[in-house]
Amino acid sequence: MNVKILFLSLVSAGMLALPAGAGAAKKVSAAPARIYEVKTVLVAPYSGVITPAAAEFLGAAIARVNGPGGADLLVIALDTPGGLDVSMRAIIQAMLASKKPVAVYVSPQGARAASAGVFIAMASPLVAMAPGTNIGAAHPVMLGGIPLGLGDRKTEKKDPMEAKTLNDATAYMQSIAQKTGRNAAWAMKAVTKSDSISAQEAVKTGVADFMAANLEEFLAKADGARAGEFGTLRAARPAVERFAQTRRQKLLATITNPDIAMILMSLGAAGLFIELYNPGLILPGVVGAVSLVTAFYSFQTLSASTAGLALIALGFVFFIAEIKVISYGLLTLAGAASMLFGGLLLFPQQPLGGLSVSINMLISTIIGLIAVVAALAYIVVRAQLRKVVTGIESLVGKKGLAKTALSPHGTVLVEGELWEAESASGDIPAGTAVAVTAVQGFKVRVRHAAREA
Repeated sequence: MNVKILFLSLVSAGMLALPAGAGAAKKVSAAPARIYEVKTVLVAPYSGVITPAAAEFLGAAIARVNGPGGADLLVIALDTPGGLDVSMRAIIQAMLASKKPVAVYVSPQGARAASAGVFIAMASPLVAMAPGTNIGAAHPVMLGGIPLGLGDRKTEKKDPMEAKTLNDATAYMQSIAQKTGRNAAWAMKAVTKSDSISAQEAVKTGVADFMAANLEEFLAKADGARAGEFGTLRAARPAVERFAQTRRQKLLATITNPDIAMILMSLGAAGLFIELYNPGLILPGVVGAVSLVTAFYSFQTLSASTAGLALIALGFVFFIAEIKVISYGLLTLAGAASMLFGGLLLFPQQPLGGLSVSINMLISTIIGLIAVVAALAYIVVRAQLRKVVTGIESLVGKKGLAKTALSPHGTVLVEGELWEAESASGDIPAGTAVAVTAVQGFKVRVRHAAREA
């Protein structure tokens, strides 16, 4: 016992004999915050559906920043309702692989980052939102169906494929949010519950870093903000450069809008209808063919449903048949119904939503096609009922002159030509005015014009 006390005393004495700063030297000092200097900023604005055209544009912007002489910071000014899963993942992969920070600025005021836009924002180390914007609603949906988690859980029958899609999207969102340090709990809620929040709520919950009314305010607030693993930004009056879409990218972004693609398909159908009704006009046929090919390219790029396209094509067949075969409107109704269901089925399932043909656009397109078909059918009917104005049959009703006496046969002069004639009203003296009542082969039947009057 005495030995133990002696040992403890020696240890205590030794510790007291240490220099005052020796114990403190063992403590790990906090590493200074990393400073990331931002002298140049590249701004890439994108508004629209996330499609391959969007992935190409934003991928080029990220490559530009990471290339020789690239800017220190890329700001994606984003406004999107969502889009294709493949395109979204391509953008996120480029963002996460970037050696320079890629910020997401949901702008302008009134814009949104919905569906695929939420994933892109969560992949950014710095997120800002303009006043009046919102972010959220990233739940996988089926067009015309009830999203998972939003229906009555007692009666809702979950499709295994939908459940797999939901689980995949949830895991992907969680992984992204954890890597960038965003609010993973809310991000997963945006997927599972289709939650959407305003800009103010986004800042409060850590979904966004701050609010900024314009780019100048964004850059001012970015100075001193932390951008994930890149550290604290120092952005005192950086030079700003704009990165615009090429003409090709603008064209592709325009035609890969589902509503625009539907308009192109309808325009193509109308052009072909007119060309088939009146062959030789050329222009309607050329415009129609180009529009149809462009529309099919757009739908193929947007991964449209084959069943939807088949129904729309069937509707066109019904419309063409209405022009050729008068069905008193039955074929037109069948064509309209086929196009309606085809339009609704064009995008039956999008993992991240945001792609569909507007119901108003779909109805307007169908009404327009019905009007074109009705007009052509009216012209066809009217042409069939119209009196013949060319050929020998056109002589019926024409006035002429009896060149010889008709008793009852003779010769008459009609429209400057001599015709063998037969009187249908008794004997007619030569030089008498006559009227043609019928044409029989190359002989005409005539009446005394005065008696007819």
